[in-house]
Amino acid sequence: MKNKYLIYQDEILDLFENGFNYIEISRHLIDKYCLEVQVDYLRKQVKTIVHWLIADKDIVQYNVRLSKQKQKIQDLNRIQNKSFREHARIENALVEYNKELIKLLKTESTNTKIKKHKETNKAAILVQIADTHFNEIVNIESNKYDFPIASKRLQKFAYHIKKYATLHKTKEIIVGITGDLLNSDRRMDEYLNQSTNRAKATFLSTILLKTFLLELNEIANISVACVTGNESRVHQELGWTDIVASDNYDLTIFEMLRLLLPKMNFLSGNALEMVLEIDRQNVLLIHGHQLGKMDSNQVSKVIAKYSTNGIKIDFIICGHLHETMIRDKIA
Repeated sequence: MKNKYLIYQDEILDLFENGFNYIEISRHLIDKYCLEVQVDYLRKQVKTIVHWLIADKDIVQYNVRLSKQKQKIQDLNRIQNKSFREHARIENALVEYNKELIKLLKTESTNTKIKKHKETNKAAILVQIADTHFNEIVNIESNKYDFPIASKRLQKFAYHIKKYATLHKTKEIIVGITGDLLNSDRRMDEYLNQSTNRAKATFLSTILLKTFLLELNEIANISVACVTGNESRVHQELGWTDIVASDNYDLTIFEMLRLLLPKMNFLSGNALEMVLEIDRQNVLLIHGHQLGKMDSNQVSKVIAKYSTNGIKIDFIICGHLHETMIRDKIA
């Protein structure tokens, strides 16, 4: 724009933004700078300058706004791309880790011999594994617990099961795992009382249970079933759907055992509850946190729930309480 009065543009715009009209601005300039010009002529020039300056200012502001938006989009894209790259790296690493882990487990499984025993018409034995809380450390005068002690307890348990099975001349043992195989580490006091990290703990727990199952396999055919507990869940939130409940270290250990012992009978089902038919008796496996106080009223509700679907529940086994409780319909 060519206008000899543009030399006053900053002053003109400042006066206009402070409420002066075109005539007032013109008179102000004439008086201040002793301009030899008619007020009406200068008014027209001032008006043109103001319109040009405002339009130019709007364009600048618009361009600045566009530049900011562009920069914001670029920043967001950079953050998203960085997040995606990191997520992709982690996922790829986990995929490769799992591939190698599965390969290792399958290689190990080929070295494991499973004994097949001749079936008899004797009743089967149901063995429960509950709330082992592997990876927890207890070190008080009245009680001590860690992986070596857990191993000794499982060995002692297997010894008594074998004696009992031999006494009753049975060749069928069903092992019902009712959850919380691994200790929680979501709270600080739990985290500080861990033997090792969860990856190693999962592997050690799997090896302990593998040894336990093979010990029982010395005298009988083994079937294994598993439901998940509340303490061994992966995430903070407690899930009640099957897909969330299966995001659980109990199921991880169960699936690792399945890979290590492919010729053993592993029973699949709902992650939270499973019904086993044993010698024409329906036994419900459940961790127990769903049953509240586990009183007769709560047990009756669970049995009624299955009854409406045509399933008669003869007995329920659960864990969660960390103490022995044996009643007519639940243990």
